[in-house]
Formats: sequence, structure tokens, C-alpha cells
Amino acid sequence: MNKEIVLNVLRFIGLLLFQVLVLNQVELHGFISPYIYPLFILLLPFKTPKAVLLILGFLMGISVDMFTNTPGLHAAVTVLLAYLRPSIVNLNIPPGGYEVIDKPHIGSMGLTWFIVYAGMSIFVHHTAYFFLEIYSMTYFFSTLLKVLCSGLLSLLLMVIVEYLFYTKSY
Repeated sequence: MNKEIVLNVLRFIGLLLFQVLVLNQVELHGFISPYIYPLFILLLPFKTPKAVLLILGFLMGISVDMFTNTPGLHAAVTVLLAYLRPSIVNLNIPPGGYEVIDKPHIGSMGLTWFIVYAGMSIFVHHTAYFFLEIYSMTYFFSTLLKVLCSGLLSLLLMVIVEYLFYTKSY
């Protein structure tokens, strides 16, 4: 089996377990809920076909849904993220363009690029998630504040995970 496939399977399992066993137990003041599982979609290679992104996004989202009793909510927003990922990548093209071997990791693209890329992606994911969760515009500003606070914590955790597990094999 291809080394990249094994790495992605391990990443899928690791992020899923970390999300459902650790981060789902964290809720700061009922306002900040970190979600790190979208990192799986963000770290897939640039050359990943869109259909594969959508399928993997659905599988990750529905897996989180099974553990959190949110029927389809995580699946919907993760599929949305997977669908928009190529557009977000294209919005962040570095000056020299992408090389064939480039992967969306801090080690290959740099910290600034990764923060912009992950930040945009997290904003899309969290906005869709929290507004679908509340299913109302009544609490627009408090929900937007929840998106921003949770998004910042999620981004910080993603950067930490990237640095902890970054190896030269990328």
C-alpha cells in the first residue's frame, strides 16, 4: 500500500479519536468549542480529485456525527469544506505557484500560508456549523462571536498539531 494512503488513514483515525475523545469534552464558558477534525481535509495533497475530497469529507463528518449525536450536521459542513477547498487553495496561490510535490503543510508551504489557508477554511466550516446548529439568525452576533472564538482556538490547535507531527517525510 502507498505510504501516503497509510499516512492519511492514520491521520483520519488520529484526528477523529482526538476530536471525539478529547475536544468534544472541552467547552469553555459554553462559547468556545474547538474542532480539529477538518484538518484531515486540509492536509490532503493538492492533487486529490474533488470527488475523493467530497467522499472523504463525508466519511469524516459522518464519523464525528456518530459519536456526537448530531445526525448529519458535521457531515454537511465537512462536505461543504471539501467542496470549497480547491477554491480556497486557488485563492492562496503563492507567487511562484504550486509545485507538483507541494502539500498543504507548514513544512512545505510556510507558516503564514498555512495560517491564511487554514483560517479561511476554518471560518467557512465553523460559520456553516454554528449557524446550522442554531438554525436561526436571532442570535446572529453571539453566534458570529462563537465562530470567531472557536475558530481561533481551532486554528491554534491545528498549528500546534502541525508542528508536533511535522516530519521531513512530507
